[in-house]
Amino acid sequence: MNYKIVADSSADLVTFDGVDFASAPLKIITSEKEYVDDANLDVDKMVDELDKYNGKSSTACPSPADWMNGFGDADRVFCVSITGGLSGSYNAACVAKRDYEEKYPDRRVFVIDSLSAGPELRLIIEKLREYILDGKAFEEICKAITEYQKHTSLIFVLESMKNLARNGRVNPIVAKAAGLLGIRVVGKASDVGQLEPMEKCRGERNALASVVKIMKNLGTNIGKVHIGHCLNEGAAQKLKDMIVTEFENAKVEIYRIRGLCSFYAEKGGLMIGFER
Repeated sequence: MNYKIVADSSADLVTFDGVDFASAPLKIITSEKEYVDDANLDVDKMVDELDKYNGKSSTACPSPADWMNGFGDADRVFCVSITGGLSGSYNAACVAKRDYEEKYPDRRVFVIDSLSAGPELRLIIEKLREYILDGKAFEEICKAITEYQKHTSLIFVLESMKNLARNGRVNPIVAKAAGLLGIRVVGKASDVGQLEPMEKCRGERNALASVVKIMKNLGTNIGKVHIGHCLNEGAAQKLKDMIVTEFENAKVEIYRIRGLCSFYAEKGGLMIGFER
């Protein structure tokens, strides 16, 4: 049986070792330029250009055809999308599943709405790989990954919300006030996949302490942790040190987020996906 994992680019992955994998790119669109979140994207340059840009901006999800292209000729496909609460990517993947299974009746596609973005998708994809390499059956993996999702979470720390405001996700007045006052917004992905601000913190130290506090409230048995950062490795390392001190079983990895997540998190932002 030929298994494949296909994720949209909110997973911050363009390649993935150990299993057949493909990425379906999202796009970031301004009045001046379109950025395709694939392996060719210069993420640092995009972040710098968006930081200087003052017009409207938006994102575009992969089309059903983009998802279908990712499926290739796999017999069994696992699709992992950014939260359906922020993007049409999940719906497009569902259309692709329908069309693929109609065209190839002996093949199956399982579409997963991550209800999240970035690091939490990486956890889901890594767990899928583990199940595939363990030789689990397709239906067994579908049930197991659905259960696994109940034990993962995402927390974010934002230094700026300009792009979220331009994209209609937050009130522009609130975003501007937070920037002027040096406020960092700490929140989580809600149970329905929406951005849920929880605390407004002055300064980096207070924001990182808030992350650890929220993690403790969500579950003290912390396992794997992925910290994604947008040009802020220093804060990511400080947070890693705090997490491994607080949670003895935590296994923390730091990485640089890619285009779509950098658009939402912006320069200085952190995204923390973890098992609980």
